Amino acid sequence: MWGILWGKMTKKHPINKLTALTVKKLNNSGRYADGNNLYLEIDKSGARRWILRLIIRGRRRDMGLGGISTVSLEEARELAYQYRKIARSGGDPILERQKNKGLQATLIHCTKKVHQINLPTWRNDKFGKQWIASFEHHVFPVIGNLPISQVSSADILRVLTPIWNTKGDTARKIKQRLRMVIKWSRAQGYYQGDDPVELAEQALPKQPRSDEHHKSLEFEKLPEIIQQLRKSKISAPTKSALEFTILSACRTNEVLNAQWSEIDLLKKLWIIPGKRMKAGKEHQVPLTKSMIDILNTAKKTIVSNDLIFPSDINGKILSNNTMRLALKKRLNVDATVHGMRSSFKVWASETTNFANEVSEMALAHAISNKTEAAYRRGNLMEKRRQLMQKWDDYLNNKNVKVIEFYKTMEI
Repeated sequence: MWGILWGKMTKKHPINKLTALTVKKLNNSGRYADGNNLYLEIDKSGARRWILRLIIRGRRRDMGLGGISTVSLEEARELAYQYRKIARSGGDPILERQKNKGLQATLIHCTKKVHQINLPTWRNDKFGKQWIASFEHHVFPVIGNLPISQVSSADILRVLTPIWNTKGDTARKIKQRLRMVIKWSRAQGYYQGDDPVELAEQALPKQPRSDEHHKSLEFEKLPEIIQQLRKSKISAPTKSALEFTILSACRTNEVLNAQWSEIDLLKKLWIIPGKRMKAGKEHQVPLTKSMIDILNTAKKTIVSNDLIFPSDINGKILSNNTMRLALKKRLNVDATVHGMRSSFKVWASETTNFANEVSEMALAHAISNKTEAAYRRGNLMEKRRQLMQKWDDYLNNKNVKVIEFYKTMEI
């Protein structure tokens, strides 16, 4: 009787049913059982791989063991045996395999994967290059070749401690970027346990809060600076770009990367695409009379790359340092180019009756209040157009009593 039962059991659940020759000849799509829940799976595309069906902690899971080109029938059976053994003992063979991969994947490998995944979402190539360069300079030489699963808080400290107090901003950025790599590695199953970056941060001294902002200039001095700029012997593209930046109250990179395709002279608008904006949203800048004059002059030297303010040396994008040096060295102005935005904000707040949100929108600042942001639909374009023209007039000494002019204006 036992012989009959055993015969039925082995017939219903065959073991080692497949042979190397059978595996080679099978072509039709489907799943072919070898026994002990090991299957050869063939896709409609013809791809063939080994699948092991397991009960892991009460839940049925399918576990891929690799394609037949890299894993032979005998190797698949051996792997299946090992993983079944782990599952029967209450372990998770899928998790164990991921841990083993974490022993093989280095921090360099994982960092480059994170960089590759995020690169299309970052606002420009320059940021992507800076992101990976910070690892190449400060992280890879210290712990780059460590398996990601073995990175500890002590290793993070080895990276951050030398620069924590001397290069605070760089250290903070690297800390945030390391956390991104660890999170990705945890999601892949390569890393287990507490976040080593968080533990390391707790062991580091508290950094003093910096209240230093981009150095600005009193707005009262700007009309004179504009006149000096126009009379200076600074190169034409730099001179135009710097004045355009002050007039538009835009960020340096937004102006340096400005293209003719973004300009609509009929509507008197400069439409900056979201990919070039800090907040990632399209920003429309009303063109004032002086800005249009600058654009008309720049048209005389249009280059093939569509840049409005190309370098007169190589036709490429002007560097940030070009405008900074022009302001500080050539005009002797103790302020940053970005600080001109602060000058505009102070002027708008202290000498006009325009509502705060008008100047905030002109500066393309994100609305911090989530409720207000959800209901804000317009862009206050007409009010912004009036404000920016008044700024233009002020810089050109055409309007000195803005408050009196706007006292009766409805806002």
